[in-house]
Amino acid sequence: MKVVIVGAGKLGLKVANTLLGGDHDVTIIDTNEDILQKISSQMDVMTINANAKEIKVLKRINIASYDFMITTTGDDEENIVISAFAKSLGCKKAIARVRDPEHMQQISFIKEVMGIDHIVNPDLGITVEIYKYLAEKYTLSNGIFSSGKVSLIEFSVSRFKSLIGVEIPNVGEILPNMLIVAISRNGKVIIPHGDTTIQAGDALYVIGEKGPILDLNEKVHEKGKYNDLQKVMIIGGGKTGFYLAKMLSEFGAAVKVIEKSKDRCRYLSSHLNDVMVLHGDATDLTLLEEENLSQMDAVVTATGYDEENLLLALTAKQHGIEDVIAKVSRASYGEIISRMGIDVALNPLDIITSSIIRFVQGSKKILSSQLIQGQAEIMEIIATHHMKILNKPLKNLHLPDGIIIAAIHRGTEDVIIPNGDTRILEDDKVILLSLLSDLPSTETLLRDTGRIGIFKK
Repeated sequence: MKVVIVGAGKLGLKVANTLLGGDHDVTIIDTNEDILQKISSQMDVMTINANAKEIKVLKRINIASYDFMITTTGDDEENIVISAFAKSLGCKKAIARVRDPEHMQQISFIKEVMGIDHIVNPDLGITVEIYKYLAEKYTLSNGIFSSGKVSLIEFSVSRFKSLIGVEIPNVGEILPNMLIVAISRNGKVIIPHGDTTIQAGDALYVIGEKGPILDLNEKVHEKGKYNDLQKVMIIGGGKTGFYLAKMLSEFGAAVKVIEKSKDRCRYLSSHLNDVMVLHGDATDLTLLEEENLSQMDAVVTATGYDEENLLLALTAKQHGIEDVIAKVSRASYGEIISRMGIDVALNPLDIITSSIIRFVQGSKKILSSQLIQGQAEIMEIIATHHMKILNKPLKNLHLPDGIIIAAIHRGTEDVIIPNGDTRILEDDKVILLSLLSDLPSTETLLRDTGRIGIFKK
């Protein structure tokens, strides 16, 4: 599959690296020659130093021969226009990054008029995951798998204390025919392995046949716990803060936004209903205490600076806030986050890259997918005869640490909870979980044995 990406920023490079894992042909267009030279020395892509808004540039690369145009520059209008040009010149599909709230209010019209097939918004993407965590936490996800026989549940280990201190290989004695596919620990989602021990404070993701999972849900589900989410403080009134404040206010929570910029405060005040907007510097502890930080049910730090978000999140945890979420774009901060006790740290680049990759793949092989705390993705695929993972014991696949085969549904048979000796057969419905940071490895694992990935038509 041929893909052209316009914009060699963080998102463009993240998408390109992931697509290369699936063995797609990738071209990157950007106006910065220095960045392109660096990319050429590190990645197996074609680079073009040009302005993609120029029709002659798109014609020169024969844009009609491409399957996808993905525009990821920092300018909404530029992304929209280039995508429209590409579609008009024969490119099969166009994906554009659009962030402005005004554009999002008329997104259907823009897609229809401009011929854009898919629009992604990093700020809205991370907002949806934060909202799901705060408003729908500890819920049963039993509708995402097509077979109807497999279910996934999330719960705090405090609701099933006999699991505390148990090593993963011994979990089957307590939860027969079920598998712990992920653990949320100190703000970080991890894939458990043989040497992993369940700890107090962990949140567990367990998969199994629908019947037993529903029975387990009756034992561990904290009914109504999050229906009374009342007070939320959002630090940072940028696009993420705006979208989140709007959603939580409509949910019924009392939302308080703290923003440094006076002009931005005016914008928020005029565009948000029933939201308290405060002009001030949240790094001032006195301000936070005056605004009753310790009485909040949840605090979200969403400024434009990772370091500030982490510092403010740590401050909130020290004030006893139960749910603290930080927006963090640097993957290198992952280890620091896991030691800080923050409940969730989300990377908008990972979330939106996943959205783009799933759209590129389409629904032919990916039957369903769902994000877990914005850090991992659980997906259901159909095993095809070209996949390299077929007919081998799972223990011989040498799966990356960030990927786990969670369940297999074979024909009319019961659900298979796999072990190291289990083999995947053609036409199996396979449910696997991957950390978003390991998306390139996932694409490599699932790609075809031929030149192009398994998602080639």
